[in-house]
Amino acid sequence: MSVTTLHPEGWAPAKGYANGMKATGTMIFVGGQIGWTADQVFETDDFVGQCEQALKNIRAVLEEGGAGPEHLVRLTWFVTDKQQYLAGLKDLGRVYRDVMGRNFPAMTMVQVTALVEDRAKVEIEATAVL
Repeated sequence: MSVTTLHPEGWAPAKGYANGMKATGTMIFVGGQIGWTADQVFETDDFVGQCEQALKNIRAVLEEGGAGPEHLVRLTWFVTDKQQYLAGLKDLGRVYRDVMGRNFPAMTMVQVTALVEDRAKVEIEATAVL
């Protein structure tokens, strides 16, 4: 695997994400993960709690493919409430580092009207390269 973080000269530092990633190797695509357990049970309606579970789900799928958070090159977050996301950034940063370590791939966050599961507050897609 070869991965390079792409950061154009003169740009302000990206905090908690990368502007771009260049990678070669075997790709793993993780479908959108939401904040429920492996048994498809929501244990919380808390935004940060659901994010933590979704990240744990991503990590489990990566591990099934022989990868880990260090192989992530992209995360796309779909949230139902941008204000909850912004209000929880400090706790979300802590939870992210606890689950994913200090691996900060290219990331996008989009607010959506709803997700397929009514209780879901977040859905995260991931791409990794081995």
